[in-house]
Amino acid sequence: MIVARLRRLPQWARWTGGIVAAGLVAAGGFVALAARVWLTAPIDTTGDVDFDRPLAIPPLASSTVVDGERIFDLRLQEGVADFGRGRTPTWGVNGDYLGPTLRAERGERVRIRVRNDLGEDTSLHWHGMHLPAAMDGGPHQPVGAGATWTPHWRIDQTAATLWYHPHLHGKTAAHVYRGLAGLFVLDDAKERSLPLPRSYGVDDIPVILQDKKLHDDGSLDEDAGLFRSAGLTGDTVVVNGTVGPYLDVSTEAVRLRVVNASNTRPYSLRFDDGSSFAMIASDGGLLDAPIFLTRLQLSVGERAEIVVALDPGERRVLRSGPSDSGDRLAGGGDRLDLLELRAADELRPAPALPAALTEQPALAEDEAVRTRTFDLAGFSINGRTMDLGRIDHASTVGDTEIWEVTNADGGSHNFHVHDVQFQVLAVDGEPPPPELAGQKDTVWIRPKETVRLIMRFEGYTSPGTPYMFHCHTLRHEDLGMMGQFVVVEPGQAPDDHVAGSAAGHH
Repeated sequence: MIVARLRRLPQWARWTGGIVAAGLVAAGGFVALAARVWLTAPIDTTGDVDFDRPLAIPPLASSTVVDGERIFDLRLQEGVADFGRGRTPTWGVNGDYLGPTLRAERGERVRIRVRNDLGEDTSLHWHGMHLPAAMDGGPHQPVGAGATWTPHWRIDQTAATLWYHPHLHGKTAAHVYRGLAGLFVLDDAKERSLPLPRSYGVDDIPVILQDKKLHDDGSLDEDAGLFRSAGLTGDTVVVNGTVGPYLDVSTEAVRLRVVNASNTRPYSLRFDDGSSFAMIASDGGLLDAPIFLTRLQLSVGERAEIVVALDPGERRVLRSGPSDSGDRLAGGGDRLDLLELRAADELRPAPALPAALTEQPALAEDEAVRTRTFDLAGFSINGRTMDLGRIDHASTVGDTEIWEVTNADGGSHNFHVHDVQFQVLAVDGEPPPPELAGQKDTVWIRPKETVRLIMRFEGYTSPGTPYMFHCHTLRHEDLGMMGQFVVVEPGQAPDDHVAGSAAGHH
């Protein structure tokens, strides 16, 4: 059986590998260069995947409502998964691998009891969520082995597809890779009023994209390998933890909530027949109107909601083509088959997409009180690597700021800001493409490119408890491409020290 493992290198490449290995001592730098080329040969699985396993759908997390507060219980635990090579030891949330989909309504108060039954510290960060810094789940809120952490806040943002994952400094890549991740879906009255697919698991489907590298015994290989400064790209593609997945579609249109939950790899999404699809939402929620695309790139941490129309009996394969990263070390040259959609012979009708979805408030550049610049290079931002005890800057609540972020070294970089959703004003001085017109919290930055972002800081302040900004290529943030900012009241100075951890309390 051919599973969704990336195709092994062709015979000539294996011969080249033998020559490279034999000549390392004698040939020095030339052989090292040859090894780099060999190790980064593009991979192509198009047409080679047997889509023979039904796509797993993460269950909706159960919850209780007590005194108007919705309470979720999450247990971080060890497990075992089947990635096509027998039993693979994994981590999961309330299960063997990945976690349930949390769902809450705008205006609701939520409380999440996070129990860590792993053998080491970890954390859970609510990626894309607007919330107090002490509840953010970043490196300053670790959850000790055997401990329970209970963040709580009020949902105060529009309907969106968010996600959760660990954010322990220096360990984020390993903990996400082992399986700690899941969706956090927010609902509101505006989104619910629209004629969109919304039956979870039927025509509203999570699509969590990851890649894995496996040892022969099925265990996860966590070694990125030689020359891979961007981090690990795997030789097995999994979707919602499923290898070679297919989705039976029973309606004329299906909504896919796509999350790039890989460690390193950008996905350039398209269908095998070149057909178009409608993008209706970005990281932070609905776009003003649907946009029709034949290709959509998502870097690590980015999300998009797309609606795909199908004819009865049709089969269509979601693929990832070469990305525009220019970085073969991050899988930028690979072509991958991801998921097959299988339409039933008879489909239930679906309403036409509305011409308008929402009206997003645009932030005006002339309202910005300052512009900050961020240069990403090596494993640092502005020449400084992450220091948990250092606050890099303070932003004032109510202020609008412009952040100019440059990929200064040409590596595989993107940029994520905690707490806020931003808008992209320009990409290298030009208006952003339509897919970047929505509310964003993570944005891809091509080599030597500068993106200009605008954001407003609202709601929560703490002079000593920081939020993060960082590259979301997970190895990069682990090695120091991350900084910290606090949001303060007008006239308030940041604390001289960073607040201690609130984790471990029962």
